[in-house]
Amino acid sequence: MASYIGSATSRVDGRAKVTGEAKYAGEFNVSGLVHGYVVDSPIPKGRIVRIDTSGALGVAGVIDVLTHSNRPTMADKDDAYKDEVAPEKGSPYRPLYDDRIQFTGQPVALVLAEDWETARVAASLVKIEYQKEPHVTDLQAERARAYAIDVPEKPRGDAEKAFASAAISHAAEYSIPTEHHNPMELFASTAIWENGQLTVYDKTQGVQNVQQYLCKVFKLQPNAVRVMSPYMGGGFGAGLRPQYQVVLAVLGANALKRPVRVVLTRAQMYALGYRPASIERLALGASSDGLLESMQHEAIAVTSQFEEFARNDTGWGNLLYKSPNAKFGHKLVKLDLPTSSDMRAPGAATGVYALECAMDELAIALKTDPVQLRLQCYSDRHQGEDLPYTSKQLRECYRQGAEAFGWDKRNAEPRSMRDGSELVGWGMASGVWEALQVPATVRIVLTANGHAEVATAASDIGTGTYTIMAQVAADMLGLPIDNISVKLGDSTLPQCPVEGGSWIASSVCNAIANTARAVRGDLLELAKATKDSPLAGAGVDDVALIDGKIVSKQDAGRAVPIASAMQSGKAERITREEINQPSEDKSHARNVHSAIFAEVKVDEEIGIIRVMRVVKAVAAGRILNPKTAHSQVMGGVVWGIGMALHEETLYDHRFGRVMNANIAEYHVPVNADIHDIKVIFVDEPDEMVNPLGIKGLGEIGIVGVAAAIANAVYHATGKRVRDLPITLDKVIEFV
Repeated sequence: MASYIGSATSRVDGRAKVTGEAKYAGEFNVSGLVHGYVVDSPIPKGRIVRIDTSGALGVAGVIDVLTHSNRPTMADKDDAYKDEVAPEKGSPYRPLYDDRIQFTGQPVALVLAEDWETARVAASLVKIEYQKEPHVTDLQAERARAYAIDVPEKPRGDAEKAFASAAISHAAEYSIPTEHHNPMELFASTAIWENGQLTVYDKTQGVQNVQQYLCKVFKLQPNAVRVMSPYMGGGFGAGLRPQYQVVLAVLGANALKRPVRVVLTRAQMYALGYRPASIERLALGASSDGLLESMQHEAIAVTSQFEEFARNDTGWGNLLYKSPNAKFGHKLVKLDLPTSSDMRAPGAATGVYALECAMDELAIALKTDPVQLRLQCYSDRHQGEDLPYTSKQLRECYRQGAEAFGWDKRNAEPRSMRDGSELVGWGMASGVWEALQVPATVRIVLTANGHAEVATAASDIGTGTYTIMAQVAADMLGLPIDNISVKLGDSTLPQCPVEGGSWIASSVCNAIANTARAVRGDLLELAKATKDSPLAGAGVDDVALIDGKIVSKQDAGRAVPIASAMQSGKAERITREEINQPSEDKSHARNVHSAIFAEVKVDEEIGIIRVMRVVKAVAAGRILNPKTAHSQVMGGVVWGIGMALHEETLYDHRFGRVMNANIAEYHVPVNADIHDIKVIFVDEPDEMVNPLGIKGLGEIGIVGVAAAIANAVYHATGKRVRDLPITLDKVIEFV
């Protein structure tokens, strides 16, 4: 039987998704379903003075309108609203808790009706009087109020002194606007009370996280709450924390004792989390021969007034480049906005963008090739912790990426390459992310007919978790992949944290390996008990499961069919549940790396930028499925193109309101914007990171892409744009 691990396997859930068999949170129907529509605040700060719901209640089909004054009981303490991924400092937002308004779009009422259209119409008839208070929503205008927070990267040497004395130096600010996740599937929850049990179908990246949250908020016993999310139409980090619609759905179900569904509109999703706007300050100093002598990186980022949210923007240089002197800092500015949140490669997408643009500018000042500078400054150790890597094939990423792109044909002079009326620019950048693991538990039930069910509470957020789990289980159990069924997204299944950080593949698949070994041990005992067993005396690591048999590794002729072993032992099924506990070994750094090369064409007359080619070479340990892995990285590249040229949440700061809260005016790349994308997976065996050598791919796809494009735009035009996105109006004066 051919190995499934490492093969380009099509999604096992693909048919369910394209036929509509797959059900999402807003699609679970039940008798007596009530529909909720959210009324949200048009002001960013103040208090509710009066709410008049009489107009809404007078609409035929409206059952009730919930507000802070008549909602069912909720917990009072902040701890009840903190969850697995919540910021440590602050007071998490509580939907419909009191009369306080903390951000535009905050839910202030929930209209409950027999159908969604009626609820929507009635919501427009709810009259609310507010007492407004002065608000602030502009990072640039408020940056003087920024305050420092602790960062994990410790300074070394005297970075400021080394910078001042460096032969060649570069210092600049790079700015990234607020970006919103905009997954295709809207956030939705369906809450059902039945016989004292609450079942919630929720759009989430962590069903057990939501289950624990609801138990605390509504003071319920864990065995009384089940949260399910079998499929998710994109999350990108927006679904890591429980979002407010799940609380509203449960409030409605509590109030009416009927099932309630709440689906947010696209505009309402702009009141959820977002990638925080940030200002990144870089100062790099180098010797005349291109060795880094000083590296300084400080970020100033947005958070809400009521919580502190921060991620590591500034420490990525420690993972890429040698510098004896370094200093890092992170500051926050509190604004009257919702709390910012994780968004694909949080911290790295923004921080590495600034770092890699600064490295490009330093290369120009040094009159050296950008790839050559990175190789000269290359670090084989984590500079901040002075640790070697379990593996680091970034040099090979540079080599293979440059070769596939044709980098050696680049004319280094800006504005020197053109195609007719278009300026041609080539740029490159590095990418880096963490190879993380979390404790995860998997249950395998193997039946005598040669079928196995593999189950864990992890979510598949669209990345292919169902498929890679089936592949690993098929290989470990020696069964055809069609004989494997995977169960995910149910809080009653074995424990697994939220899906994010690129840690699910490594965590869950190694848990499958552990559990499959336990199953193999049980099968071996049954096989050894058969008369004249050919496996007598064998230990669990002396045998393998191959083609439906338990087989000696030393002699393939010594084998017992799985069915025979189970039948002779009168076992209809074998059930085992094992955990994958990440190694506590801190002797090595664990990271994923990449090199990105991009070609842009800039119309010399009207400034339109087109990304014509991107080559991304990735070193990410063992690749379980080249087909889904390619899609993962390609999707990240597309998002990086969006980050560089398109994405920006626009605010009218006079009103503290998002002006483009829709996907017509919040620009993302469309098919016409995407041309040739080549993904290269660099071979990177790694026996230290975990037994299967898996590092993860979810985040690395986007990291560095925006920088490569920004650097290419400079090469094409000769002018540097340091504030994203790089739009037509910012380059037209240069061309």
